[in-house]
Amino acid sequence: MTADNIRFETLAVHAAEPRPAHGRSVVFPIYQGTVYEIEPGGGVDYLRYSNTPTQGYVQEKLAALEGAEAAVATASGMAAISTALASVLASGDRVIVAGNIYGGTHALLAEESRRIGWGVDFVDADDPAAWAAALTPATKAVYVESITNPLVRVGDLAGLARFSREHGLTSIIDNTFTTPMLFRPHTIGYDLVCHSATKALNGHSDLVAGVVTGSAERIERVRHFLMLYGGSLDPHAAFLLSRGLKTLAIRVRVQGENALALARFLEGHRAVAEVHHPGLESHPDHARAAALFGGFGSMLAFRPAGGLEAAERLLKSLRIPYSAASLGGVESLVTRPAISSHAKLTAEEREAAGIGDDLIRFSTGIEAAEDLIADFDRALED
Repeated sequence: MTADNIRFETLAVHAAEPRPAHGRSVVFPIYQGTVYEIEPGGGVDYLRYSNTPTQGYVQEKLAALEGAEAAVATASGMAAISTALASVLASGDRVIVAGNIYGGTHALLAEESRRIGWGVDFVDADDPAAWAAALTPATKAVYVESITNPLVRVGDLAGLARFSREHGLTSIIDNTFTTPMLFRPHTIGYDLVCHSATKALNGHSDLVAGVVTGSAERIERVRHFLMLYGGSLDPHAAFLLSRGLKTLAIRVRVQGENALALARFLEGHRAVAEVHHPGLESHPDHARAAALFGGFGSMLAFRPAGGLEAAERLLKSLRIPYSAASLGGVESLVTRPAISSHAKLTAEEREAAGIGDDLIRFSTGIEAAEDLIADFDRALED
């Protein structure tokens, strides 16, 4: 069962499910064991190698959803990103990083990379001249996010994939904000796709996980580094992730509808200074997002009129969303990126990225849109 002959909603439920089912159970079991008997002439199945039955099951499902040959599940999104990069970059190599990126990834590439020996060139995701200027004989990869965190910008993703192919570079993309429900980067030429599966892929705020998808050859190399670094995914977390994936399509659809309705409401409210959501016609990347994606996602950011004081007052007044730093769950979450996802950046770096202290990020859940809007309407008037 592949994405070529079945719709995504059905694929999310049935991909990788064994027929006949194990022990006639329609739910794939948790194989909690860490060691397995070696068949004559066979390889070793071992939890740290990410090749035990429950790990293999969720990896096959993840690969099917992204339309990839293979996938490897990891213990976190950062484990996915770091091992994907390590599979491509050696000491002395360089990577072109396009656009603003998640704070944890930025810390890895702006700070830890110097100790590892990677060179990093940060460029505008919309400026091909800057990509070309950053290119050196040591450049081996391009890294970008499908939708940036927290300002939800959409760079020239197709152009970056072409640039990578033309120059023999490995293209790596973090697809966390869109999920394969809305966008499959492999279809436009990306070599490795990473996710923080902690977020929308699982969708229930109860596990930490990641995934990398790509060709079988590339994923085997990622798996090698994952084995060495020890970032394998626990079988019980793999089970929970597989369960979350089955409802991915309906969750992403409702979250996207809610986010767009809320963004439109906020854009028209006198107490809101600016709103960022790619579904808004006013968003600078709206046309590109509409052309690339099957929807605009659950994330939005905005600045209330009145600056930091107004932002803090609003966060205290809202009743439905939790004030928390993650995203992609069934419950709405609200936070200020300056003190959460991007707290590790300096004030100067946040300012350069457009992340002011008064910026609010909202991860839209599956609550009724009317209730979310009413909650904001009341809180903005407090």
